[in-house]
Amino acid sequence: MKLYFFRHGEAEPHELREDFERQLTAEGRAETANAALVLAALKINPTRLYSSPRIRARQTAEILAEKIGKSVEISERCDLHFNVHAVHDLLEGLNAHDDVMFVGHEPSLSMTLASLTGAALEMKKGGCARVDLYPGTPLRGTLIWLLTPKIFNVLADKE
Repeated sequence: MKLYFFRHGEAEPHELREDFERQLTAEGRAETANAALVLAALKINPTRLYSSPRIRARQTAEILAEKIGKSVEISERCDLHFNVHAVHDLLEGLNAHDDVMFVGHEPSLSMTLASLTGAALEMKKGGCARVDLYPGTPLRGTLIWLLTPKIFNVLADKE
């Protein structure tokens, strides 16, 4: 099973709105659109696309979903407290051939990736990581790649 972890794109500053209501900036939308183009070109086709309920994450997920032809499932489990237990719960009922994408926030995405793979990393806004899970439990896997918005922009030929 392949898992994709996508941090929401650049959002409005904290001073402008309550955290839950912060929206993507124009740059955040553009970089997410570039990432979506690249993910679609890579034929990334998750069975499920889960998003945090916060507006900036939902907007990010909707941009991705439109390009890869999926619908977004909003889940509180992908919010600020996202962790390996949330991943386990959201994978319930899926089979080993199903791929899943999670759209969420820092630092919970990086902490979850560290728990799954042992890798120390920091997810950039608009970045995406792929982890291939090992069969069985507990959930463990290998970090296959980590892409930043700058890399997505180059790959989308939008630098």
